[in-house]
Amino acid sequence: MSASTMKAAGVEGRRILVRGTVQGVGFRPWVYRLALEEGISGRVRNDARGVTIEVFGHSEALEAFLRRLGKEAPEAAHVREVSEEPIPTEPLRGFAIVPSKGDGARRVSIPPDLATCPECLQEVQDPTDRRHLYPFTNCTHCGPRFTIARDVPYDRQATTMAGFAMCPACRREYEDPRDRRFHAQPVACPECGPRVRLLDPSGAPANGEAGDAIGAAARALAGGRIVAVKGLGGYHLACDATSPGAVRLLRQRKRRDEKPFAVMVRALDDARAIGLLDPAEERLLASVERPIVLVRQRPGGGLAPEVAPGNPLVGLILAYTPLHHLLLEAAGRPLVMTSGNLSEEPMAATDQEALERLSGIADLFLAHDREIENRCDDSVARVIAGKPTVFRRSRGYVPRAVSLRRPVRRSVLACGAQLKNTFCLAAGDEAWLGPHVGDLDSLEATGAFEEQVERLQRFLGIRPEVIAHDLHPDYASTRYALARPEPVKVGVQHHHAHVMSAAAEHGLEGPVLGLAWDGTGYGTDGTAWGGELLLVRDGSFERMATLRPLRLPGSDEAIRQVWRVALAALDDAFDGTPPLERLRLFDSVPAREVAVVRRMAARELHSPLAHGAGRYFDALGALGLLRPRATYEGQVALEWNLAAAGDDTASYPFDLTEADGLVQADLRPLVRAAVADLLNGVTPACVSARFHEAMADVAAAQVRRVASAHGPMPVVLTGGCFQNARLAEGVLRRLHREFDVRLHGEVPPGDGGIALGQALVADAVGGA
Repeated sequence: MSASTMKAAGVEGRRILVRGTVQGVGFRPWVYRLALEEGISGRVRNDARGVTIEVFGHSEALEAFLRRLGKEAPEAAHVREVSEEPIPTEPLRGFAIVPSKGDGARRVSIPPDLATCPECLQEVQDPTDRRHLYPFTNCTHCGPRFTIARDVPYDRQATTMAGFAMCPACRREYEDPRDRRFHAQPVACPECGPRVRLLDPSGAPANGEAGDAIGAAARALAGGRIVAVKGLGGYHLACDATSPGAVRLLRQRKRRDEKPFAVMVRALDDARAIGLLDPAEERLLASVERPIVLVRQRPGGGLAPEVAPGNPLVGLILAYTPLHHLLLEAAGRPLVMTSGNLSEEPMAATDQEALERLSGIADLFLAHDREIENRCDDSVARVIAGKPTVFRRSRGYVPRAVSLRRPVRRSVLACGAQLKNTFCLAAGDEAWLGPHVGDLDSLEATGAFEEQVERLQRFLGIRPEVIAHDLHPDYASTRYALARPEPVKVGVQHHHAHVMSAAAEHGLEGPVLGLAWDGTGYGTDGTAWGGELLLVRDGSFERMATLRPLRLPGSDEAIRQVWRVALAALDDAFDGTPPLERLRLFDSVPAREVAVVRRMAARELHSPLAHGAGRYFDALGALGLLRPRATYEGQVALEWNLAAAGDDTASYPFDLTEADGLVQADLRPLVRAAVADLLNGVTPACVSARFHEAMADVAAAQVRRVASAHGPMPVVLTGGCFQNARLAEGVLRRLHREFDVRLHGEVPPGDGGIALGQALVADAVGGA
């Protein structure tokens, strides 16, 4: 049939452009099947920015195809934009998947790693299937992606699967567009794919039963031993999560005194037995990204108390690889599954790294011969105000792009912060946050950071023209930025970047009010900020409100020895004469140390002023929980949050003052009232609840005061303090009827999301 005859018969042609994460997730085979179902002809191909579809058929069939295209895409696909235009009809028969076109701007075509799909899991569990019990089963809907990629375009030869030649059966699946393994680059089976092995700390084979490495590892775990397990993005350290002795041993060897461990379970039913889950938490747990989800522990759920000492929350994660499923089934119990490292080091990713760095921790190593190219730790999330908030954005999310409402003018590399570091690359109308690196306090961590920056630059084909960094001169990320050869460097104030990251995630333009509450960020006046309300206009900001500062005697030492912050808050609130002798916290602090710290503060010796909201959480938490010291960053603030009674809605007083256009919340009345309650026998749970109510009142009062002078505008809640669900929900509840209030979602509110804001500020300032 000629094109003119087709047109006369009512046949139309359309070109459809699909943008988003649509490569490597089974999108083209799904489009192929959809076209056959709707009886239309045409072709589909990958291109530099996504997928292009050219279709021909009657208008009714094309409209039905378009409707389904927007609603029924594979779960792992993230369709950001669909556009269409008419094209001349062509006399095609059938529908075809055609070779990709590589013209246009090069952009990452590698999707994030995907949790095992139900179909693959069924094959692994089916004794009649050729992939029965095979721990590397995958298809276009699931399996490794980013973590095995060595380069782009994303095909098998550019991954760590290049050395595994497909057997004839896998090749047939790979080449059949009707098969769900069509162009699944990691496709493998027991005949041709990777193999698992069990090693002792010397690297020698450890399992006595050939071919039963997973079973032998499971028996070791059941016997209280620690096993290093090679996952998708690195090694985990695993032990029996129901055994106090096993968990204590892991803590001792890993040098992790109290920070909670994550727990892996097989399925949602197992998670329900351990955690009190609501529907939103269940959806997040079962999502294809498979993050660790922070949920309330179920009383009597069977976990060893040592998993999360004194903490009502537990981080649960569902198995996301066939190897995990098989190990958990064989072990018959939930397993601690924590990053394979000593505290604050990058997780081990290669077999050599694991044997060198973890041999003093793990008794056995469950390894395999599929190499990990890109280190990528588990993501962490929590449901806040009914929606997921990602705290750590890594496996399952990286390297998915963040869409920008306004394109950047020049490509930008933003180097992030010192703690919980991630970096960001931005070009055109997209930005890519790199995988979680962690705290840049060691040579190993800074080396991993630099390695990941170079790799993502190569994947994206981006040569950055502008380099963004924090204002703090001693951050390793700042030093790295300033040492790079690019001539345009832009320092970005910490909380300005926080606000811009939240605004960018939500596509907000124009002025935005941002509550940026965290522990510490380098301020433009030389003090430590962290309780800020900023009015932000892209590349500029005005500091509109803050909190009354506290002295930090000993600087960073006060963040670890939180009794010092409590003492500073008490001396400030009681004019130097607080009732220390009646406060039980100071029973455990020698009087000599108190005197020394007071002298330091009085002389302003190594005692900077700090406006951080987190410092007030530390101070009141230390007093209420009798916690003189923190064993990990943010511990006391977190425990103070979790101690709050759910039904106490009383609050504490505070004052708002204003000088030179800056509103300051004076929290001395709050401190005095909280101390009075503690001395009068009010429970710490009630004091914590009232403190949280007061802090939410402070935030709302500041926003209303500033908005009354500058007019209504969107409000974003950002910074690490808004990982506190009670605080975030309290502020939202107070303001949502008057303002458009936004919380973070896929971009972390803490320092793990700050690089996105740095990139956009730097573009606005230095991108011309």
